[in-house]
Amino acid sequence: MRRAPATGAAGGRPAPSAPARDLRLLWWANSTDALGTQVSGLVLPLLLLGLGHSPALVGAVAGVSTALGLLLGPFAAVLADRGARRRVMVRSAAVSAAALGSLAAALALDVLHPAHLFAAVLVERVATSCQEAASRGTVALLCPPEGLPGAVSRLQAGEQGALVLGPLLGGLLYQCSRWLPFLADALSYLVAALCVRGMRSDLAPEPAGGRAAPPSRARWSALASETGAGLALALRSPVLRLVLVWTAAANGLLVALHYTAVFALQEDGRGPAALGLVFSFAGAAGLAGALAAPAAVRRLTAARTLVAVSWLLVPAAAGLAAGGGPWLYGLLFGAVSLLVPAAVVVLHTRALRVTPPALQARTGTALAGAAGGAAALAPLAAGAAGAGAGTAAAVAGCAALLGLLAAGTTLAVARGALRVPGDRVGEAA
Repeated sequence: MRRAPATGAAGGRPAPSAPARDLRLLWWANSTDALGTQVSGLVLPLLLLGLGHSPALVGAVAGVSTALGLLLGPFAAVLADRGARRRVMVRSAAVSAAALGSLAAALALDVLHPAHLFAAVLVERVATSCQEAASRGTVALLCPPEGLPGAVSRLQAGEQGALVLGPLLGGLLYQCSRWLPFLADALSYLVAALCVRGMRSDLAPEPAGGRAAPPSRARWSALASETGAGLALALRSPVLRLVLVWTAAANGLLVALHYTAVFALQEDGRGPAALGLVFSFAGAAGLAGALAAPAAVRRLTAARTLVAVSWLLVPAAAGLAAGGGPWLYGLLFGAVSLLVPAAVVVLHTRALRVTPPALQARTGTALAGAAGGAAALAPLAAGAAGAGAGTAAAVAGCAALLGLLAAGTTLAVARGALRVPGDRVGEAA
């Protein structure tokens, strides 16, 4: 499960200070969960292909599970905003653990039926989407506003570390036995559930007029009408609009660059080792960028950091059009991965500060859905552009669109789109 920093917190009720222990538990929950997902995510396609299923079926399973998650995630976000955040997170993680645990047991006993395999994958992906939706906003409930940049950065660093270590660990476990990666992911869900269960802080926001009772089954029709509230808020708020547009556009374009680089390296006859070198280096650079992001934001201010990152992404992307083999690709993707975390810290910290407590999960789900949708469409666009105009032209097009994004970001920041209540003088100037 790829987890985006949660959105939530500054209207209606200030985010309560929580013991450092709870923030550590949140970090362990996110990082362990992300590591387990990377471990099993690498080997699941290998397992499906090894069992004789076609690449088309593998893609269909991924697409259906993603679509179901997008449909059910907003309902889980409503439940979280109504006070059931902890229950949804814990129970969703437990369901995911049970699904993958049953898959690992069937593989170990060599009694796996195809229906069992596909059902376990779909259940785990849907439960994970619900867990992600409910988790958005948690960091704002555990951390005071002044500590949000550091907290968001540490969560990012945990995810980047999982991105570096997870595929390597997954490959090693799969070589030992094909059921071990799925057992590891199931255990990671259990660890995440126990960490969330062990938090002492109140994870339920206090909406105006008193806390609403969790909805019953009879209220599902009314529940459906509330799922769009987060997106509506994002479209009204200048800060959240900027977050939505920047993250969706940057996410989609960077994923398109990723796939275009894969196509280019394959055209040059490069094997998996070259691809691994490029993206392992990029993952390590992303980890370094996440760790350095809070200091960079403090030194440059939020507005200057976002504008600088937006413009620096353009030459890094344009350099990929020149080709040059895996070393140049690794260097340029490393530069991109080093830069992006600082922008993410700025944007998500701003979003955390302007979203009311009772809309945390729904707003976070809307923002993450836009970014995820762009990322899902990006490989198709990259493949079509590469086939029609060539990989160099596709990369140049991505760089040009990043330039437009940088120009739009500069204009939006100049108009005050990053300003939030409580800013110090010059902080968002």
